[in-house]
Amino acid sequence: MDIVGRIVLTAPSSDAQTRERDPRAVAAWLLACCALLFAMVVVGGVTRLTHSGLSITEWQPIVGTLPPLTDAQWAETFAKYQATPEYSQVNRGMTLDAFKSIFWWEYCHRLLGRAIGVAFLLPLLGFIARRRIPAGLAPKLVGIFALGALQGAMGWYMVQSGLVDDPRVSQLRLTAHLGLAFIIFAAMLWTALSLLRGPAREGSGAAPLRRFAYALTALIFVMVLSGGLVAGIRAGFAYNTFPLMNGHWVPAEIMLIEPWYLNLFNNMATVQFDHRAVAWVLALAVPLLWWRVRASPDAPARARSGANLLLGLLALQVTLGVCTLILVVPLPLAAAHQAGALLLFAAALNLAHALR
Repeated sequence: MDIVGRIVLTAPSSDAQTRERDPRAVAAWLLACCALLFAMVVVGGVTRLTHSGLSITEWQPIVGTLPPLTDAQWAETFAKYQATPEYSQVNRGMTLDAFKSIFWWEYCHRLLGRAIGVAFLLPLLGFIARRRIPAGLAPKLVGIFALGALQGAMGWYMVQSGLVDDPRVSQLRLTAHLGLAFIIFAAMLWTALSLLRGPAREGSGAAPLRRFAYALTALIFVMVLSGGLVAGIRAGFAYNTFPLMNGHWVPAEIMLIEPWYLNLFNNMATVQFDHRAVAWVLALAVPLLWWRVRASPDAPARARSGANLLLGLLALQVTLGVCTLILVVPLPLAAAHQAGALLLFAAALNLAHALR
C-alpha cells in the first residue's frame, strides 16, 4: 500500500497534464498575432496609397525602433530622404512637416512589424519553456517565426527597389511582400483553428466539398497576388468603369507589350483585366460552394456558418472593389478593400478547415 501511495502522490494528475498541454492558450496567442498582422496589412496598404514607403531610407531593425526625437535628428532624416530620386523627381520642394506625414506611416508599418516579431517570439519561448506547446507543434511555430523574419527582409528588399533612378517600388517585390504576409497569416490561423477544433474527422463524406473549398482558397490567394500587381503599377487609376473597361469587355491594348508574358506584370490593361477575371470566377464559384455546403448532409454546422460568412464577405469585397475603381482609388475605400481581401481569405481558410 505504501508503494501504491507513493506512486499516486508522485505521478502528475491528469488535470495538471491537461493544463500543461492545454492548446487553447496557444490558439488564443496565435489569433492575437493574426489580429496584429491584419493591422499591419491595413497600415501597409495606407503606407503604399500615401506614397510613404520610401520615406525611411535605411533598414535598422534595432536602432530604427526609435523615431527622430529632436530637430537635429529630423533634419538629418529629412536630408537623407532629400538625397533620394523620389524627392528630386516627385516631391521636390516638400516641407519638413509634409515629410513627417509620410514618415509616420512608414514608421508605424515598420514598428508594427517589430511588435509582431516580439509578440510572437517571447510567448513562443515562454510556452516552450513551460512545456505548453502540444507535441510536434514547436518546429512548425519556429518555422512561422522564420517566415516572419524573412518577411522583414523582403520588406526592405522591396523598398530598395524604389531607392533608385526610377523611384517606384517593383510591383513583383511588392506582390511577394503581400503574398508572404498572407501565407504567414494562413499558417497562424490554420494552426489556431486546429488547436481549437482538434483533429480532422475520418471517413467524412464532405471530401468533395473540402477539395472545392481548398481550390477556392487558393484562387482567393491568386486574386490577392493579382491585386498586388494592380497596386504596384497603379492600374486602378486606369479603366475606371465597370463592368466594361472603357467600353470593352477585353480592351484592345491588353497584349501590346513584347514579349507577351511581360503584359502579365507590366501592362495596366492586362493586370486589371486579370484581377477582374478572377473576381468574376469567385463571384460564380463562391455561391456555388455556399449552396453545396448548405445542401450537404455531411457538412458540419460550423461549415454552414462558415459558408454564410464567406458569401457575405465576398459580396462586401466585390462592392468595395467596384467602388474603389469607379471612384478612382480614394484612400479609405482602397484601404478597406485591402483589409477585405484578408478577411475574405480568412473566411475561406475557416470554411476549408471546417470541412476537413
